[in-house]
Amino acid sequence: MSDADTNEATESATEPDGDGSGGTFGSAIKRGEDVPLLTGDGEYTDDISLRGMTHLAICRSDHAHARIESIDTSDAAAMDGVIAVYTGEDVVESGVPNTIPTAWDLPGLVQPQYRMLATDKVRYEGTGIAAVIAETPHAAHDALERITVEYEPLEHVTDPVEAVERDVPPVHDEAADNVAFDFELGEVDATDEAFADADRVASVDLRQPRIIPNAMEPRAALADWENATGKLRLWMTSQNPHLHRMLLSAGTLGLPENKIQVIAPEVGGGFGSKIYHYPDEAVTAWCSMQLGRPVKWQATRSESYLTDCHGRDHVTTGEIALDDDGTIRGVRVETHAGLGAQLSQFGTATPSYLYTTVLSGQYTIPAIHCRVIGAFTNTTPVDAYRGAGRAEGIYVIERLVDVGARELGIDPAELRRRNLVPPDEFPYESAAALVYDSGEYERAMDLALDHIDYDELRERQRELRDEDRYIGIGIGNFVESAGLSPSGLAGDLGAQAGGWESSIVRFDSTGSVTVLAGTADQGQGHRTTYAQIAAEELGLSVDDVDVVEGDTDRIPQGMGTYGSRSASVGGGSIARGAREVREKARRIAAHQLETSVDDLEFEDGEFRVTGAPDRSLHIQTIAHEAYLGHDLPEGMDPGLEETNFYDPENFTYPFGTHVAVVEVDPETGEIEIERYIAVDDCGEIINPMIVEGQVHGGIAQGIGAALYEGAVYDDNGHLQTRRMDEYAVPHSTQLPEFKTDNTVTPSPHNPIGVKGVGESATIAATPTMVSAVVDALEPFGVDHLDMPLTPESVWRATEGDQ
Repeated sequence: MSDADTNEATESATEPDGDGSGGTFGSAIKRGEDVPLLTGDGEYTDDISLRGMTHLAICRSDHAHARIESIDTSDAAAMDGVIAVYTGEDVVESGVPNTIPTAWDLPGLVQPQYRMLATDKVRYEGTGIAAVIAETPHAAHDALERITVEYEPLEHVTDPVEAVERDVPPVHDEAADNVAFDFELGEVDATDEAFADADRVASVDLRQPRIIPNAMEPRAALADWENATGKLRLWMTSQNPHLHRMLLSAGTLGLPENKIQVIAPEVGGGFGSKIYHYPDEAVTAWCSMQLGRPVKWQATRSESYLTDCHGRDHVTTGEIALDDDGTIRGVRVETHAGLGAQLSQFGTATPSYLYTTVLSGQYTIPAIHCRVIGAFTNTTPVDAYRGAGRAEGIYVIERLVDVGARELGIDPAELRRRNLVPPDEFPYESAAALVYDSGEYERAMDLALDHIDYDELRERQRELRDEDRYIGIGIGNFVESAGLSPSGLAGDLGAQAGGWESSIVRFDSTGSVTVLAGTADQGQGHRTTYAQIAAEELGLSVDDVDVVEGDTDRIPQGMGTYGSRSASVGGGSIARGAREVREKARRIAAHQLETSVDDLEFEDGEFRVTGAPDRSLHIQTIAHEAYLGHDLPEGMDPGLEETNFYDPENFTYPFGTHVAVVEVDPETGEIEIERYIAVDDCGEIINPMIVEGQVHGGIAQGIGAALYEGAVYDDNGHLQTRRMDEYAVPHSTQLPEFKTDNTVTPSPHNPIGVKGVGESATIAATPTMVSAVVDALEPFGVDHLDMPLTPESVWRATEGDQ
């Protein structure tokens, strides 16, 4: 980020709507939460111990698809240190609802019951079938080996296309054809007409492989059931504690919500995988209720690979219709989306509404039609992974633009430029049903291309090919639908939860501030950015503000952290709450200074009478007066705090352009990343340092998906990539230096003008990297390669074997 851009971002980001003047919004303040994390003082779920605590291990199926004929737990139960062994039948007999519910409905959706522990069939490797509780973790895991399960193996299917097109036994009897949903978006007739009228049509068949999340701390839970009060306390690795509480109450355990407390300590990263309500945390809680003792479960890394919801898993045919002058007339897409063996919380929303609605990308495309077939397979359930749905959709449209440019013989940057939505057309309603709030797409793309001297680099590319050296330039334009609001729209689309967010902004009597937020941090820096928002609005230092998240007993109902929503929706709620607090303080100041509210100016935390600067009161002094309650305006209640629920009127739409320069060795297939440039526009910037960190992490995950990562199942339905030495998460040495820059296009409907940045770089990086490698291989006649682009697959492509 250049100094000029940093200054521009800081100046434009400061107080877009209001008269606070803390001077912290837009500043690169170091993260206050990092010291305990770096010094080992952070508290994770596995660090917590309670008196009388026991330990849980879960017996899991080693079959992808089989009928359970019998389970013998007697030997395990007789082992020293084992307290109890439970099966799915025990859960059924306990009378709890015993359902892991989905949180998103679709028309015609088939929703088989998803139980805590299987009773009749196992439908994917890793399915939980019995729970062992012991005095130590080792005793619990040792006892797993003494459980005997007799299976009747059944034919399985792991590919989403084969699942619905081949005659195989259904994963669920309720879906005989393995189709969970058949979803369409767009106008068929209009799209067909656009293709009939176009001069050219280009197409691509592509596969987006399964991605396995890799959080620093695997999932964990510690449940403590209090018999005397009938209350359950559950510490867990959660991205949305309130949603977990609601689903535990309504679908799984049947307890009143106010009898469940969910607490998220340090979470150790989530990337989507800790949003969902899994059977394992529910089993932990149920076991504590049976025993009346605390029960802890900590997943192993290999256990997480089997059970944490995977991402992506799309098989797609895409077509793009163009005129000879480069005008895009239409896009047509058909996708088979693997859902896994069970429906997870947002597993149906991700490949439907979140995927299809971004297929217009940054472009003016008059006609779009997409069909998505959601398929049950005998695999780990699939749900949202960083960039969920948006990453898959942008990958498709960017690959189509590249193959379209190849078809027309037009430079890929130029084809993009000719079809970008112009700034004067915002708010822009796309043919994929979204209304983009604001954007300056060409400005961001020009800035990214300027960083690499695009025209000169194209000339260098041509010269190097004469020397049998092959560099490629990849361009990735993206737009993201972030925030996932408003709630009314979410409800219309099938969501079983709202899209709003809540906060409490509370002064204490000595002038410090506590912000309680309904989101849940997993490393994004909320404690710093939220403090910056509140400090800016209240004219304070960030050191005066403490931020609390992740405890359902302390915080008003909140919707958690996912979908790049924390800054725009959570931060918007905090800004609104702080402004309400400030206005109450203004009324108190006017009363005590014996002036009208309109005659008060607010700057640096001070209310001053206009024209009489010696007559003033600091907001922290007013806080003290508010709690004394001795001299308040008539009818005003004491105290100085506000609760705010914020439901945005629309999504926000971050956007940008990423560019990668690679060199490919055709003899070995090795890919060297020479340069990577990221230009992002996330609206107003709260903290440039945190934004840059989010972009760096997002690029790393996108490069990982493009070049290294991909879950692989063998012919027996076993996950082959079940350990970190089998699943290629990129090392830091495999990543280049990143050059980041930004433009600032505020969201017009957000209280602080922010759009979000948490997922943007992952969305952009994947098509950017694939585009760069395919561009390098153009002399070999390669127009597409499926991810991951391993040295072997690249080498085979240069040999004509794709």
